[in-house]
Amino acid sequence: MTTTPALDSPPSGAGSRLAFGAVAFTVVAWASAFVAIRDLGDDFGPGPLTLGRLLVAAVVLGALLAARREWVRPTRQEWTLIGVYGLIWFGVYNVALNAAEQRVDAGTAAMLVNIGPILIALLAGTLLREGYPRWLLIGAGVAFAGAALIGVATAGEDDAVVLGIVLGVVAAVAYAIGVVAQKPVLRRLPSLQVTWLGCAVASVACLPYAPALVEESGRASAGTLGWLVYLGLVPTALAFSTWGYALARMDAGRLGVTTYLVPPLAIVLAWVLLAEAPAPLALAGGAVCLLGVALSRRR
Repeated sequence: MTTTPALDSPPSGAGSRLAFGAVAFTVVAWASAFVAIRDLGDDFGPGPLTLGRLLVAAVVLGALLAARREWVRPTRQEWTLIGVYGLIWFGVYNVALNAAEQRVDAGTAAMLVNIGPILIALLAGTLLREGYPRWLLIGAGVAFAGAALIGVATAGEDDAVVLGIVLGVVAAVAYAIGVVAQKPVLRRLPSLQVTWLGCAVASVACLPYAPALVEESGRASAGTLGWLVYLGLVPTALAFSTWGYALARMDAGRLGVTTYLVPPLAIVLAWVLLAEAPAPLALAGGAVCLLGVALSRRR
């Protein structure tokens, strides 16, 4: 998910319908990613799963980039930012999220990660000099109260579950740092190129996991490997591309609101496909988190 700046004015007619379709596809694909990660946790470690997902995405995005022949040479500063968001967002975020979902259910992980937009706004207030609107600070307080409520819901659980909550917050922080680093790069470079470079940087950083990925893939069933390919192809390669398409045609603030749909969709998909759901108090905490994010968007 990303909350990069508005690029063009909203489209009309057929362009508007295409942009809406791109948004709908992106939200459903990202929600399904939490379910896929949770299901794959029994067969792949956090690192190998990250590397497998990134390799699939890098190959697909690289082929699309080569076919379009759309390449803008990054400046030295842009290369630095590419390295930052590639390592932290595509790398650290994915490893932390994968590790979190080995300890907590998909819905809880999705709700924790969705505090990311507020963290992005707080970081952008300083690093990108976007300021701190009153409703941003109010929303931040409400969202973090929701995260605390999720923590209370798991207080009686074992240490593994508590660690999963912490890792979910780490993933949200990594996501926020990565998006703030990516934001200036998207002003000049095509979104497809930006996404591919992030995948490529993170793939290189995760190469130490390659032996484990080969070993675990050899033990996995065809269905499990299919899930892995799906994770790299749909939520990563295709969904990031459709998000970039929509971002170039819609206001970023309005577009960012659509990410509020990811946690409830992830909960429904996990209930249907994995027969699991967060504890009632954790659901309440997630609702408070989403309320905080919504309040932070008020003007």
